[in-house]
Amino acid sequence: MIEAHSLTMIYGNGHKATDDISFDIMAGEIVGFAGPNGAGKTTVIKMLTGILKPTSGNVVINGYDINKDPIKAKMSFAYIADNPDILIQLTGLEYLNFIADMYEVSEDVRKKKIGTLSERFGMSDVLNLQMREYSHGMRQKLMVISALIHDPPAWILDEPMTGLDPSAAFELKQMMREHAKAGNAVLFSTHVLEVAEQLCDRILIINNGKIIREGTLDFLRLDNPGMTLEEIFVKLTGRPETQA
Repeated sequence: MIEAHSLTMIYGNGHKATDDISFDIMAGEIVGFAGPNGAGKTTVIKMLTGILKPTSGNVVINGYDINKDPIKAKMSFAYIADNPDILIQLTGLEYLNFIADMYEVSEDVRKKKIGTLSERFGMSDVLNLQMREYSHGMRQKLMVISALIHDPPAWILDEPMTGLDPSAAFELKQMMREHAKAGNAVLFSTHVLEVAEQLCDRILIINNGKIIREGTLDFLRLDNPGMTLEEIFVKLTGRPETQA
């Protein structure tokens, strides 16, 4: 459902942010994407979503090449960015309707989805307030609701738990499990490795622009018996003070 083929990104200053990255996220999978700050996670996610065009390589979402068929590809995934401070002059409901219009969600379907999702995230009573009045966590909840309003098969989530209260984080984790169980795909980046350990079928670990290890938690433990994912991560990537 989510295919990355040899993604390389070289910025104008010559910095190679990612180097020949390839992976597939299959139907029914939740895959965690972990790496130190500056490792290339967000660059990869921006290439997957079409925000950045890779220097080389390509992305296919649900069968659609994001460069050759960008509209159909983008209709096939939900994207939650790491910054929820978008169009904050709108009310929550205005923003959700704006997103629903872009994805051509019918009035009946959007009403049902907004009602269900806003109730799950405790947002029903604040949808008529301007988003400038929301806390960071409330804006993040609204971004989650807006991303899911068109019910796409693939989810691409960049640090989706950031700013969420424990109840909302629990709901999102439950929804990720439900989505994968229904035969869909979820990729999410996270610094909270305990969450990845709980949720993920597989883990991708990136460092210095390369995927350095991937597999199930059991696979990652083959060479690291008895270690937590956090301990394996530190072993593979090095402690902060040792990194370039």
